[in-house]
Amino acid sequence: MSLLNFRKKEADLATPVNPEMAAFLEGYSIEVMPRTAEKVEDFRDLLPKGTRVYVAHIEGTPIEDMVATAARLKREGYDAMPHFPARIIKDAATLENWISMYQGEADVKQALLLAGGVSEPHGDFHCSMQLMETGLFDKAGFTRLHVAGHPEGNRDIDPDGSMKNVEDALQWKQKFSERSDATMAIATQFAFEAKPIIAWANGLKQAGIDLPVHIGIAGPAKLQTMIKFAVTCGVGPSIRVLQRRAKDVSKLLLPYEPTEILTDLAAHKAAHPDFNIAQVHFFPLGGIKTNAQWAIDHGGAKAVSAAQQG
Repeated sequence: MSLLNFRKKEADLATPVNPEMAAFLEGYSIEVMPRTAEKVEDFRDLLPKGTRVYVAHIEGTPIEDMVATAARLKREGYDAMPHFPARIIKDAATLENWISMYQGEADVKQALLLAGGVSEPHGDFHCSMQLMETGLFDKAGFTRLHVAGHPEGNRDIDPDGSMKNVEDALQWKQKFSERSDATMAIATQFAFEAKPIIAWANGLKQAGIDLPVHIGIAGPAKLQTMIKFAVTCGVGPSIRVLQRRAKDVSKLLLPYEPTEILTDLAAHKAAHPDFNIAQVHFFPLGGIKTNAQWAIDHGGAKAVSAAQQG
């Protein structure tokens, strides 16, 4: 068999792209950390041009490394959206300096504002609302601000297991969006079932919160890796999807892929065009290359390599 015919046969055997899934994946975003970005030779070989790439700021990462990663993404044709974790920012002067560094070296005009993963604040801030109240992002001309959402709640914010504090915070952020010049959206923690996500998103609209939702989705990864991250990140009841899979010997060694949850969400979006989940945000827990290829295979836009771009 010739190579041409072999490739044609491979293409014929490929799973047909679900048009609802392809539409749902349009404009997806993805997350990297400086240490994982270092392993990527060129993002243009992996991601569609213009993809929004969140730069996760983990405690202990020097701001210089964060800014350098954002600058590199900018050079390669991507919109860098760095995290600003309130609890690791010492004070307003530090925040202003970070903003200045990002803008001066990477022309950053967008940010994800969140409390951060540490339990005790390092300085004056303990939540993202305090960052917004400084007025520094509006002053610097940021055009887009994203805030965190938790479809299954957050035990750090609501230790009693309710969702009262997270819902109150989103109401405050909704009001802030109405007086800010920046476009705002909610970027969520990942979960593994569509039904509770749909119920949560519908509940936001009923509560008068009309910020668009960018739903967090865990990208393909080994099951053991996925369970570890799910526990660490405080994923709620939908972790049962992984627990059931771990009990199935026939699936134990197979990687987890987000096909089912995204198929269900895409179908719901197709049936309800006004559904407030606007985009998908990937957490590439099994690696950005694996995640990017999965997205392409399921209808996401293809990357255009540096060589192809000339």
